[in-house]
Parts: sequence; structure tokens; C-alpha cells
Amino acid sequence: MPDLGVPLPAGHTLASLAERPELARPADDFNGSVWPEFMLHDAVVHRLWDLLDSAWPEFQLVLLDAAGRIAATNNAAPIRWDGTDEGLPDGWDRQFEWSTEQHVAGVEPNTLGAIQIVVDPARRGTGLAGVMVAAMRANARAHGFGAVIACVRPTDKHAFPLIPIERYAFWRRADGEPFDAWIRLHARLGGRIVRGSPEAMTISGTIAEWEAWTGLRFPGSGSYVVPFAGAPVEIDREADLGTYHDPNVWVVHVVP
Repeated sequence: MPDLGVPLPAGHTLASLAERPELARPADDFNGSVWPEFMLHDAVVHRLWDLLDSAWPEFQLVLLDAAGRIAATNNAAPIRWDGTDEGLPDGWDRQFEWSTEQHVAGVEPNTLGAIQIVVDPARRGTGLAGVMVAAMRANARAHGFGAVIACVRPTDKHAFPLIPIERYAFWRRADGEPFDAWIRLHARLGGRIVRGSPEAMTISGTIAEWEAWTGLRFPGSGSYVVPFAGAPVEIDREADLGTYHDPNVWVVHVVP
């Protein structure tokens, strides 16, 4: 892995899975531990996730502390993008599918598509998220890509599940910075907010599955507010189906 030139906390090291393939399983366990249970049941993730390690290990980065413990990770997949806002994929799921389809077809990528950044919950607020965004940008630059595109899952949207993401994406604080903490960090690091993506990810399951995932009861059909969900979950008792569309925000980082 080339030296990305990203300042790291003292004693920390950054490695890709191309260099340290033995970190793949621990990194997956680390990543899965921070998400609410329902977020682990996206069909696109189940179908394609293993490709990150097998097809693009150089873009899966792990930050290790001085004791060798995982402090943060980032995952990404290269993609071909035409550089226009209109040409962005239709959400996070479609971005992942697009990367896969292009890889199979032998399309030459020119962009790095962010998949996720995860920080140890015990170390949130210590600047590691910014380190991993910077590392993703630097990794894109090192591979000759002109941009990083990120369908960002807003940190604070779950507190406002009834607000359309198209509006929430552009909420501002009194100081003019983005309202959402995660979007704000991307903006501070040079990201440009493009638009909301109301159906970035789709998670479907039976009523019993949704009750197991959330610990809630869904006695009738309708829209339900679920903890840590950015929008309501739609429950159809007759079809025995619950459907959730995770709202995200498209952010573009131009890589000089």
C-alpha cells in the first residue's frame, strides 16, 4: 500500500486488506457490531459484500491502535462515474451494484465509491472519522481517481424520521454549517452536498423478523417510527411484509 500521507494518531497504523488479509474477518465483526440489527439485513449487502475483500482489498482500510486493536475502518469500491450530479447512482444499494456490474464487465473505474466508515464507539469524538475520510480521499488519489462519491447515512436523521431527506440534507446550523454531524464533517473536509437520496438502501422482512430486529410490536398495518431508523418502516400485515428505505445524502469529494 502506498504511503497515503494521512496524519495518524500516535502509535496507530493504517493497513489495507491487500496487505493484511487476516484482518478481513475481525474487520467485518467490528463493522457489524455498531449497526442497529435491522441495518444488517440489506439484500444487496448480503449478495455483494464479499466482493470488497476479494475484488478490491486495496480499498478496504483498517486503522489499528498501538495495541493492534481495530480503532476504525473504511470500505470502498471503485466505480465509473461521468462526473455529473445527474449521473450519480440511484442510492447506496445501486452504487454497490453498479461497481459490481462494471467490475464484471471490465469497465475502467475513475472514481472511488464510499461504502462505509466505522469508528469504535468508545472512540467517537476523537477525530478518527475525519482520519478515515482523509484516508479514503488519499487512497482515491493514490490510485489515480478524480473523486470520491459518498451516499452518506446522516448521523442524526433518526431523531427526525418524519422530515424528508431532501429537506434535511440542506438543514443548517446558526453558524451556516450543515446541521447533521456526519454531513458537517464531510463538508469541512471538502465534500459538496448534492441531494438527498430517500431510498438509498432497502430492507425488507416479515413482520416476525422486524419484531425480532427491533424488539417492537407491529399489531396493524401502517407507518412505524423505529429507533435509529431515519424514516418510518412501512408495515403490511396482510402481505406479512415490513419495508424500510434508508434515507441518505449524496456528497461528492473532488480529489485534486
